[in-house]
Amino acid sequence: MLDLLRPLHVSTDNISRMRPPLVPLATLIGRELRNEKIEKPFVKYGQAALAKKGEDYFLIKPDCQRVPGDLSTSFSVFAIFDGHNGVSAAIFVKEKLLDNVLSAIPQDITREEWLQALPQALVAGFVKTDIEFQQKGETSGTTVTFVVIDEWTVTVASVGDSRCILDSQGGVVSLLTVDHRLEENVEERERVTASGGEVGRLNVFGGNEVGPLRCWPGGLCLSRSIGDTDVGEFIVPIPHVKQVKLSNAGGRLVIASDGIWDALSSDMAAKSCRGLPAEIAAKLVVKVALRSRGLKDDTTCLVVDIIPSDIPVLPPIPRKKHNMFSSLFGKKALSSVSKSTKELSAVGVVEELFEEGSAILAERLSKYFPANANSGLCRCAVCQVDQTPGDSLSVNSGSFFSPGSKPWEGPFLCSNCQKKKDAMEGKRSSRPTVMT
Repeated sequence: MLDLLRPLHVSTDNISRMRPPLVPLATLIGRELRNEKIEKPFVKYGQAALAKKGEDYFLIKPDCQRVPGDLSTSFSVFAIFDGHNGVSAAIFVKEKLLDNVLSAIPQDITREEWLQALPQALVAGFVKTDIEFQQKGETSGTTVTFVVIDEWTVTVASVGDSRCILDSQGGVVSLLTVDHRLEENVEERERVTASGGEVGRLNVFGGNEVGPLRCWPGGLCLSRSIGDTDVGEFIVPIPHVKQVKLSNAGGRLVIASDGIWDALSSDMAAKSCRGLPAEIAAKLVVKVALRSRGLKDDTTCLVVDIIPSDIPVLPPIPRKKHNMFSSLFGKKALSSVSKSTKELSAVGVVEELFEEGSAILAERLSKYFPANANSGLCRCAVCQVDQTPGDSLSVNSGSFFSPGSKPWEGPFLCSNCQKKKDAMEGKRSSRPTVMT
């Protein structure tokens, strides 16, 4: 029998040379191809929820395919949408987001190229979905935590305060998301005020301030979401994105709305359900959160196990000595990211491929969107609409122009998406806008 639980061998000499911290995806996939003992993992999952307001929704799609009809290109999607001020935004995003993300990924590319394109496609899909929902003229909004699992590679995109944690088989619990709560995120408070918003607490009679920090107008306590048409455009839909590759020992994801995280820390949630099948684990996390805080909000939990093909359930993690090896850090370390996020072990646990959390759209789009050589058209990097060169604008133009930039190279935006970009930067409002 193949020894599927044996961790990838990394010598101490190689560890000393692991600079820069990002590991090229081609290197990792090449490792897989050369090591016949690594097989595709099983993905097992469980879901549990208790409703208070009925505004939480979730998505489970374990049978997606990069190439329709080709089972070897399968991947899985899990997501939670925690709505507020109504359910219409959560329902809309659940129905539209995956298609918008996939439409932003080029066709006829390899798995390696697909995974490399995925972080930018997630940004484009989130922004496009937000624009489409705002055209409906409804005022509800939603958080989004969106997880894509392709073999051992996990990519997470999030806005708001729903959270995804990784409980690795090395015993390290790590955040794969960043909470966009104004109360806790200094960088986001500074961005909102710089874009024209005001941040403060609710004033009550007598001038007393109560409750969490909120942005005004609107009074939302989050700095990123999809929807929220009645709130300023400084509440952006641009997600924090993180991509990691697990070792072939596997790991467990706990994806949950803030009804869980307001009651339990990441460590508490992970430890409460270790050694149990995913279906039972999800129910137990909800039960422990309910016991701790009571049912004060919608409480939804997805537990997803990524496990070797020869074991039925992730084994309990034994107590172990502190890992002597240093961590691998992401592309950009945000000061608001908790220290636990940076404890991803480099040996036998997980390797970090990508992390970016900037709320500036121009920083999240690749320049490689040239005009179509056959049609002479430029494709919008967000909504994927083809435009003539005269109708499209490069994100490198305007305030982003510098002597080193090349606006003619792109990426290009159509006029509607350019208006959205300007509005998110506090330059002007993009509402109302109707796409044709």
